[in-house]
Amino acid sequence: MDKTKKLTTSAMLAAIAYLVMLVSHVLPPVIPSAPFISYDAKDVIIVIGGFILGPLYSLLITIVVAFAEMLTISSTGPIGFIMNVIASASFCLPAAWIYSRKHTLNRAVAGLVIGAVLLTVVMVLWNYLLTPLYMDMPREAVAKMLVPVFIPINVFKGSLNTAFTLMLYKPIVTALRRSGLVAETLSTQRHGINAGVLIFSALIIICCVMFILLVRGLL
Repeated sequence: MDKTKKLTTSAMLAAIAYLVMLVSHVLPPVIPSAPFISYDAKDVIIVIGGFILGPLYSLLITIVVAFAEMLTISSTGPIGFIMNVIASASFCLPAAWIYSRKHTLNRAVAGLVIGAVLLTVVMVLWNYLLTPLYMDMPREAVAKMLVPVFIPINVFKGSLNTAFTLMLYKPIVTALRRSGLVAETLSTQRHGINAGVLIFSALIIICCVMFILLVRGLL
């Protein structure tokens, strides 16, 4: 794929990721005791962009979307922008890099799982360091939220992003290929959605739904 097509595809995916982020912001918080944290699905689009174009373009889309969010609907300013970039990059870049080494389904799954783990680990540190600054909360209060709030929500986010990415990658690549923005490649022909991927993704989504019901006291 030439540079012009890569930039065009990046811009299109950034616009889609921004729209997904807007929709995500109207969703209720996952954990009622932490209403300032909601699930944002934009990383699904960003990591798919990384799978198609490579990790550097995934980082580019991450920065563009986070900057647009800061300028439009976010009230957390530059610190929120930094947090958004760190969160998306910690999930998307490892997944895109691992997949870029060899385009196989196993590498895609491994990259997504590793990205979800890194997202959880990295955000524990950055939530402890930065959340007190932009939420105007004592650091001691944030420390008490790490285990009951921040770790579960990031595991939830990484897991759900993994499931949605596996389910949506093939349809999105197919649509981009039909539009001429993505060339026909062996990698996109070899591994679409198969029964194993669907079952794996469905199990993750079911577990996430049960988690939401549990924290809301409905189970």
